[in-house]
Amino acid sequence: MTITRSKRTRSVVAVLALLMVLLASCAQIPRSGPVGKSEDESAGNPNAPVFFPAAPRAGASPEAVIEDFYMAGSGYEDDYPVARQYLTQAQSVTWKPDERAIVFREAQVVKTATENEYLYELDLAYSVDADGVATQYPPGTKETIPVSLEQVDGEWRISKVPDGTAIPEETFKVIYGPFPIYFYDPTFTYAVPDYRWFIKKNTVKSMTSALLAGPSPYLRGAVVSAFPSGMKLTRESVPVVSGAAQVDLSAKELFNASTEDRQRMQNQLALTFRSQPDVINVQLRADQDLVRVEDNGSVLPPVVDKSVPARQIALNNGDLVRYENNRVSPLPDIQSVAALGPHSPAESPVSQTIAFLNGDKTALYSIEPGQPARQLTTRSTLTGPSISPHDWIWTAGPGAGGGTEVVAFKPTGVAPGMAVPSVAISPSWLSGRTIKDFRVSREGARALVISELNGKTVVQITGIVRNSDGAPKDLTAPITLFSSTSPDQGVWVNGSTVAVMAGSSTGTVVPELLSLASGEPQQLAPWEGLTYLSAGNGSEQIYGQSAAGIFQRVGNGWELQLKGPTEPAFPG
Repeated sequence: MTITRSKRTRSVVAVLALLMVLLASCAQIPRSGPVGKSEDESAGNPNAPVFFPAAPRAGASPEAVIEDFYMAGSGYEDDYPVARQYLTQAQSVTWKPDERAIVFREAQVVKTATENEYLYELDLAYSVDADGVATQYPPGTKETIPVSLEQVDGEWRISKVPDGTAIPEETFKVIYGPFPIYFYDPTFTYAVPDYRWFIKKNTVKSMTSALLAGPSPYLRGAVVSAFPSGMKLTRESVPVVSGAAQVDLSAKELFNASTEDRQRMQNQLALTFRSQPDVINVQLRADQDLVRVEDNGSVLPPVVDKSVPARQIALNNGDLVRYENNRVSPLPDIQSVAALGPHSPAESPVSQTIAFLNGDKTALYSIEPGQPARQLTTRSTLTGPSISPHDWIWTAGPGAGGGTEVVAFKPTGVAPGMAVPSVAISPSWLSGRTIKDFRVSREGARALVISELNGKTVVQITGIVRNSDGAPKDLTAPITLFSSTSPDQGVWVNGSTVAVMAGSSTGTVVPELLSLASGEPQQLAPWEGLTYLSAGNGSEQIYGQSAAGIFQRVGNGWELQLKGPTEPAFPG
């Protein structure tokens, strides 16, 4: 077995850095060959780098042809013309490069025992499907691509290869970028971001196609779209003319849609195109004819990146208190719960309902103004409660059968002594796992789940599936956010970012920001003895609590705010 190792992935960072300085808006793979010209004719980022890969070299070995073919995958403009030169005529016609982008850290060509057949072995970093849905993989994840070659006019050409491209991670991050496309929560009240990776120069068309194809797997059932199933683009492009993105849709579905649905379609596209500087407005078209969208005031634009109130709930002298503007004050008309030894308080973002655990974190309580505390459930252990904008109180712990169970209760407005609506969910992907923290997102369509199995902790985002009456009924198979630590708690910072940490009263703690838009964790400044974390609106409103008091993140450090209150939490 013969192995040829690629050295380009080790040098590409330095080369790209130099070329980005020299070429401003174009870059070239470090390869001999002619340099051509490129004009930006598509809607997207006009300053996005353009690569000019080399054409096949005379006398190149099969191994070199395979390596060069995949390096030519960076030359995406005009449908990968250089990469197709490495293929036989028949394979060039059938190869579909946009079906999948495989992103690797290292690569090597391995000759198999069969004549003219090879394997391209990769250390897989990401896999991006045709709709831009990216899956991240830890180092050491292997994938092999089978490649067959034959000679054409005395030169080796690839006669059989799977659809898709494979490019180095560093090149991928130059060519591609993360962009949110937006869907709605089931009430059409909130916009939910769904991050995809697209080639930076072709984003408007890619975004539109992905939007019509529907949400990522982890959001299916948790969000909705204004576009009905089966609606398609009727043109191969989405031109942007004088700032107007002209979206030409299948006429039947567009004309069958109600006035409200067309307004929601336009709003959904406008939100999705917010990241595109050349798009000012959106035009819906059928057979290239403009379809006017009437705004009769019945459809409100969705709330984007829902914010939380500036106040926090906390504990002080063993009881619930308000923590706001660096002052502690009583909660209006809330009876004392000091006898229950409250911990992990949470406050509704839409009502005056409060939830908390007892002293040993085995019982969940709720309390409303003018009423005594109400016990909602008891377990051998429970996660701190989190309250959705629909006023469902969420927690997790062992179920009656010993398995992991996520439970939700809706006590708001229920008279004392009456049964509280409740739901218990045991998704198969949580089987055998111990949940350390469960936090509902601010629009209520997703949840942050930190869980552990066999000593390994994972941070994941799941979608919350609801019944027609709004009651939760399931959690979707999640996506994983990679952390460099083993966190035991986390909070939402905004609609696309969470902060996590492994709290410790005796050691140095390094919180991290994990983003749906990036696979790389961002470490915050370390701090001694952080045991509790909260976050308001944005990364500058992150708070940590230690024995020395409550600290706020300021710049690249932490600044003491107040000593006394503990376990602060923003509504949610």
